[in-house]
Amino acid sequence: MDFIDYYKVLEIDKKASEKEIKAAYRKLARKYHPDLNPKNLQAEKKFKEINEANEVLSDVEKRKKYDEFGENWKHADEIKNAQKQQSYQNTGGNYEEFSGDFSDFFESMYGNRGNTKTRFRGQDVNAELQLNLTDVYKSNIQTFTVNGKTIRLTFPAGIENGQTIKVTGHGNPGINGGPNGDLYITFSIKNNTNFKREGSNLYANVDLDLYTALLGGEVLVATFDGKVKLKVAPETQSGTKIKLKGKGFPVYKKESEFGNLFLTYHVKLPTNLSEKEKALFTELQKLKNHGNQ
Repeated sequence: MDFIDYYKVLEIDKKASEKEIKAAYRKLARKYHPDLNPKNLQAEKKFKEINEANEVLSDVEKRKKYDEFGENWKHADEIKNAQKQQSYQNTGGNYEEFSGDFSDFFESMYGNRGNTKTRFRGQDVNAELQLNLTDVYKSNIQTFTVNGKTIRLTFPAGIENGQTIKVTGHGNPGINGGPNGDLYITFSIKNNTNFKREGSNLYANVDLDLYTALLGGEVLVATFDGKVKLKVAPETQSGTKIKLKGKGFPVYKKESEFGNLFLTYHVKLPTNLSEKEKALFTELQKLKNHGNQ
């Protein structure tokens, strides 16, 4: 496999900051994403290279190894250990030192030795999946392209924003028959609703007109899976909180279990009163004041 310059892939300088790397990755990932380039093999290949480059350069330790060892960065630790062993072989008081590039050195230490090759585990792959809150209310099937292969995965309902899950064996392939790496998917969940989410509980505000708040009645309120009609007690105060049990968000990996929905009533005062309405409110005020005397 030809050496790929990760800096050129992301179109950045070798001195680029973490912020610049992140910005470059997001820009190119959007441009070459398979969903925007269906059946475009070149875009698919480019997208794979972009993810691979970001996986390395966005990790401080991996980037350091890459900068030092180039295409052999995955085996940096093995090379260093082998260098020490070879460099400090004492031959009559003199030390041998290896001269040549890392590829030759690595081959000399870990290449074919009597048909025996060292096996190495494949590199892990990190990916970010952006979803709306409505997408994770139920179990969700997503399609990924990893190493040129398309995989379909089902994610349980109730996934949290920022949560990372591991998909074993779906990272980069191993070397010399070594096991595959793993795929780590971090979820970026945008709240596209009027609900506030905290774990499996949801929170929302409900407006009450003054007359319903004073006299009682019914109000139609939205929940995550539809509307429900609630009874409002007479003389309900603004700021009153109620709990709808089981009307919250599904508990992760327990789709049949739900959190609660907490509603807060906010009484809305009428505006643009007519002269007759003002007169009636004035009369009510007088009655109230008279009753308190």
